[in-house]
Amino acid sequence: MAKHVSLKKKPSSGLSMKLASIIVISLIFILAAFNLYGMGILGDLHGFTEFAYGARFGDSRTDHPHYNLFEERGQLKLTQYPEKPAILANWNSIFTFKGEFLLDEYRNGSPSVFYKDREDESRASLILRELNLALSPAQDLDLKVGRQILTWGTGDYLFINDVFPKDYVSFFSGRDDEYLKAPSWAVKASYFGKLFWTDIVVIPVFEANKTVNGSRLSFYDPFLARYAGKDSLITKHRRPSILRNTQEAFRFYGQKGSTEWAFYLYHGFYTNPRGVKNPYTCTIYYPKLNVYGFSVRGPFLRGIGSFEAGYLDSREDRSGNNPFIPNSSIKTLFGYSQDMGNDLTLGFQWQYEQMLKYGRYKRTLPIGTKRVDEHQHLLTFSANKKFLNQTLYFNNFLFYSPTDKDGYFRTSLAYDVTDATKVTLGANYFWGDYKYTEFGQLKNNKNIYLRLRYSF
Repeated sequence: MAKHVSLKKKPSSGLSMKLASIIVISLIFILAAFNLYGMGILGDLHGFTEFAYGARFGDSRTDHPHYNLFEERGQLKLTQYPEKPAILANWNSIFTFKGEFLLDEYRNGSPSVFYKDREDESRASLILRELNLALSPAQDLDLKVGRQILTWGTGDYLFINDVFPKDYVSFFSGRDDEYLKAPSWAVKASYFGKLFWTDIVVIPVFEANKTVNGSRLSFYDPFLARYAGKDSLITKHRRPSILRNTQEAFRFYGQKGSTEWAFYLYHGFYTNPRGVKNPYTCTIYYPKLNVYGFSVRGPFLRGIGSFEAGYLDSREDRSGNNPFIPNSSIKTLFGYSQDMGNDLTLGFQWQYEQMLKYGRYKRTLPIGTKRVDEHQHLLTFSANKKFLNQTLYFNNFLFYSPTDKDGYFRTSLAYDVTDATKVTLGANYFWGDYKYTEFGQLKNNKNIYLRLRYSF
């Protein structure tokens, strides 16, 4: 899991609502055009409605001390296979729309209708998760243009070369796992050669992670040197929404027998605000970042083993002399999972990170600032079991850092009442010896949650 720095965001302007309105109106025209050309607008249409409530174990620092999740959500997904004009049919085009209406009882603000520009949604929100067109202009070339979910790499909840945006607020609050991966406006091109395949992703305007800001989840504020919530003074310096602030990612991958391999390149920025722009105004920002890595995955012993590594090139502080910008580092991740039979799967991961030029980091660190270890280890264990003809799912996942002496345990029990109805009961438990570590700072956010979903 990527380190995250919490932040408090300035109120959003009316731009988000205007942009969302343009998108929704454009969608109406697109569907109307499909219908006009005789392609129909129904296609493959399905979705769900869901109620979710998460009770917390008390933290008066946040907006609501007794819960951090209380919402009703409806999702529609439309998949359309255009038959006209002929060029779209010849290119095997697929149009995908996935949108949600969220009524968030945690929020009391005015309605907003666009997800991307808000750290926390207002009470009523229209969330656009997917709006894209996929096509194959050549036998060995695929393109996908629009809003889409991007992901790659070998980790289970841990990411090295996957530098695409994540939503950690949803992850820690008890929402479904699908909401950990945040959507991006992007162009993705895939080439399928004889020896290897290539993915090229361009995100024209920088997309950041959604991190803890004190409103829904409390955290350790390094400027206040204590736990903080809505009283945090941290603000974020957003990179301007211009084309020079793009993110580009490349993956070259293939398969040898049953073993998969891949090489990765990333040019962009840290997706967590890990740099300090101005310590006197408590302003943080997203420094420039390159990532170079590789991975391999295949049969190992009686299960599946994987290894992934990456060099994180902190482009604004390659010398390591600036204490307000993260040093470059090397990260490795070893993973192993095995099907034990009887619908039981066990998994293990070991992530190791080494900060480079550590001596310079120590010499320039301001007095009173908590020092990060040169070598950091993070272990994960998972145990997933299915019961009652695979209608009852018991999932457990544990993060534990022996260097930070903190951890995070997430567990859930889900039952398919019918093919359409699902009930999930779960919990998030954080602990740590120190209040400034990744999970130790979240230990006041322990919660249990209930989700009821009806799919159609």
